[in-house]
Amino acid sequence: MAITITQAAADHVTNYLANRGEGEGVRLGVRTTGCSGMAYILEFVDKISADDAIFDSKGVKVVIDPKSLLYLDGTELDYAKEGLNEGFQFNNPNAKSECGCGESFNV
Repeated sequence: MAITITQAAADHVTNYLANRGEGEGVRLGVRTTGCSGMAYILEFVDKISADDAIFDSKGVKVVIDPKSLLYLDGTELDYAKEGLNEGFQFNNPNAKSECGCGESFNV
């Protein structure tokens, strides 16, 4: 099992944590919601739980709870700027479909 992060995403997380002054890394997860059934959760981590899986990618700790790992295995986290829009993007090989608005996915 593996989770990776692009250099653009790693730079964004590193800069954010440096400006914030604290934090262990970034947490990825999923929750049940949305048109297609599941939505991504992304938050900065201050404390890592004993049962969390930790992946070090490009110097950034990517933390995932065991339940979410089943849905996120093989995912690449990217950060992109397109025109006036910018944000994290999830390249998840397990996603079978996404809703039209792109907020949720189905496995």
